[in-house]
Amino acid sequence: MAGGTQTASEYIKHHLQNMTYGQLPDGSWGLAHNAQEAKEMGFMAVHVDTMFWSILLGGFFLWLFRKVAKNATSGTPSGLQNFVEWVVEFIDTSVKGSFHGRNAMVAPMALTIFIWVFLINFMDLIPVDWLPQVAALVGQYVFGMDPHHVYFKVVPSTDPNATFGMALAVFMLSLYFSFKIKGVAGFVGELTLHPFSSSNKIVQLLFVPINLMLELVALIAKPLSLSLRLYGNMFAGEMIFILIALMYGGGWALGIFGGFLQLGWAIFHILIITLQAYIFMVLTIVYMDLAYQTAEEH
Repeated sequence: MAGGTQTASEYIKHHLQNMTYGQLPDGSWGLAHNAQEAKEMGFMAVHVDTMFWSILLGGFFLWLFRKVAKNATSGTPSGLQNFVEWVVEFIDTSVKGSFHGRNAMVAPMALTIFIWVFLINFMDLIPVDWLPQVAALVGQYVFGMDPHHVYFKVVPSTDPNATFGMALAVFMLSLYFSFKIKGVAGFVGELTLHPFSSSNKIVQLLFVPINLMLELVALIAKPLSLSLRLYGNMFAGEMIFILIALMYGGGWALGIFGGFLQLGWAIFHILIITLQAYIFMVLTIVYMDLAYQTAEEH
C-alpha cells in the first residue's frame, strides 16, 4: 500500500482506521466507508477487526493450553509442554508474591490476561501491510467492495475500546470482591475515612468529603491508567512501524535502510509487548489484592 496511489497522510489514516460496523446515514446497517461514517455511527458501532482478532487469539490460547494439558506426560516432556509449565509456574509465583487473599480464580485469570494480551500485542510484529492487503483483496473479489474502503487493523490493543473494555472488566471484578469481602459499610468507610482521619468526630466529619473526593479520583484512575498505558505504548509502536513502512516507497536505498530499522524496532518491540502484558497482569493482581485488604491493612 505504501507504494500505491495513496499519499503518506492517506496511508497513515487508512492504517489507523478500524473496520467499523454500524448504522449508515441512510438507515441501513453495514461497514463504514470512511472515518466520518464510522464516527457518525456512534456508540452502537462495532470494530469488527478488533473483535475478530481478540476472539480468534483468545480461542487460540484456550485451544493450545488445553491441547498441552491433555497431552501432558510425566516422562520426557515436549518443548511446548516445558514452555507452558514454565509460564504457569511464573504466573503462580507472581500471584503468590502480590496477592495475599484466598481466591482460586486469581491465578487462572492472571494467566489468561498475560497470554491473551501478549498474543494481541504480538500481532504488531506482523508487517503492517500484509493482513490489510489480504483483507482488501477479500473485500474486493469476494464482497465486491472498493479496496480503498476496506479498513483492517490487526492489533486490538491499539484500539482504546479494547484496552478500556479489558480494564473495565478488571475494575468491576475488583469492585465486586471489595463489596463481598468488606461489605457495603466497609467499602464506604474505605472511601470516606482514608487517608485523613481523626479521633475527633467533628474533625473526622469534615474530612469525609475530602477523603471521598481523593479516593474516588484514585478509584477512577485505576481502569483509566490500566487501559491507557497499554493502548499508548502499543499505539506508539504501531505508528513507528507504519512510518518505517512509508520508507519502502522512497526508493531502494531508503527501502534498505527502512528494512534495517524495521528489524531493529521489531527486536526491541518484543520486549515492549511482553512487558506490557506483564504490567497489565501484575496490576490486575494488585487491584484484586487491594479488594481483599481491610481498613486495618491500609
